[in-house]
Amino acid sequence: MLLPAKAEVARHLRRYRAWERVMLASPGDRTVRATFEDSGYTLCVLLGKRCAREAAEAAERYLRGSQSTYQQEQNARPRTTAVVHRGPPVAVDQRSPAGR
Repeated sequence: MLLPAKAEVARHLRRYRAWERVMLASPGDRTVRATFEDSGYTLCVLLGKRCAREAAEAAERYLRGSQSTYQQEQNARPRTTAVVHRGPPVAVDQRSPAGR
């Protein structure tokens, strides 16, 4: 797994935390919210996470430890898979009551 440079992660984490504070101070400002969400998205992309909060936490862990420790930690975590719920089978020839 390729990891980003620690300097880049630190820079984007600082940016994310700064915009988080600004957004919490003025939650109604759409421009601030959009910039905050953009900074969170960047962290997600850098660290391969789906949630900005998870990405921020992962960035903090990555910056605290060594790269090998971080990789071992990521590999040891169980991967979750999506559970698909399927309802009862639907017959192909069912028609809408509107079409009768």
